[in-house]
Amino acid sequence: MGAMNAEELAKYKGVYVFAQQVDNKLSGIAFELVGEGTRLAEKLGTEVTAVLIGSDVAGLADELAEYGADKVIVVDDPELKNYRTEPYAHALASVINEYKPEIMLVGATAIGRDLGPTVSARVKTGLTADCTLLEIGDFPVTPIPGKEQKKNQLLMTRPAFGGNTIATIACPDNRPQMATVRPGVMQKLERQPGRKAEVINYNPGFTPDHKYVEILEISKAVSNIKDIMDAKILVSGGRGVGSAENFKMLEELADAIGGQISCSRAAVEAYGMAPELQVGQTGKTVRPNVYFAIGISGAIQHVAGMEESDIIIAINRDEDAPIFDVADYGIVGDLNKIVPKLTEEIKAAIAAK
Repeated sequence: MGAMNAEELAKYKGVYVFAQQVDNKLSGIAFELVGEGTRLAEKLGTEVTAVLIGSDVAGLADELAEYGADKVIVVDDPELKNYRTEPYAHALASVINEYKPEIMLVGATAIGRDLGPTVSARVKTGLTADCTLLEIGDFPVTPIPGKEQKKNQLLMTRPAFGGNTIATIACPDNRPQMATVRPGVMQKLERQPGRKAEVINYNPGFTPDHKYVEILEISKAVSNIKDIMDAKILVSGGRGVGSAENFKMLEELADAIGGQISCSRAAVEAYGMAPELQVGQTGKTVRPNVYFAIGISGAIQHVAGMEESDIIIAINRDEDAPIFDVADYGIVGDLNKIVPKLTEEIKAAIAAK
């Protein structure tokens, strides 16, 4: 991958985000990326553009505008009705080559994890996956004698080495600077009803060939599990809960307080909890008002998924458990005694009202 010269780099302007839609409904990550894109664009004195790809999706442009998009580029074609790697990659790569964004953000969803790397390779740039923080700044961050410190670079921060350290990565010599970001990490803006964006229709043309897979059938997974990312109160259990049976205690606490159950990776592996309930680096990033961490030691991989919770309450028998470092309230003791007692007190307090 050859570096671009200064003249080529200067042609790339603006912050672009991939506005994921499925079945003509925008995914939450689309609004989160528009919000983050707006923050970055302000620092660069530029605009945020949402790239909307699909079939008969033009009607979604207004919603993106109301959540902060200044422009919406719509690539609308029957070949884009359902997500397939080749036509979608062709669409997004063509937008990048035509409009030359300085920054391109994609959600680290099942779709984005496939689309992002494919497109970055096609437009010959780098991509930082699973970013937890994006900033505009100088790179190298610490000046190195004899090396130019470039200004206004996208500094992309992500966990590295299994979450044991944090790396800040830049892409100073190629454009666009591309990153994938997990759902739930960035904040969407307050919706402004009636806000408008400039809408640009662009179609690079689609010619089905041997790279276009044919979709024979779409089978939707049916789950009655509510999305933990929407919960205001989460009662989360780890390996310390002791057994799948013991999670009933946590469910009773969640029911009493009007919350939902979630868990750590250890609980998925040890007690067969549903993967959709997993919080952490390999699970979901959550921001509830209250997060109970029960029998969770607090490995950095788990903490990365819940540290933005408003209030964290930890219950663990090990007083040195790292979870207490991020907890607002900590109880050291046997969860088998504490959780039922807590549930009882909460029920009594609610009944007294």
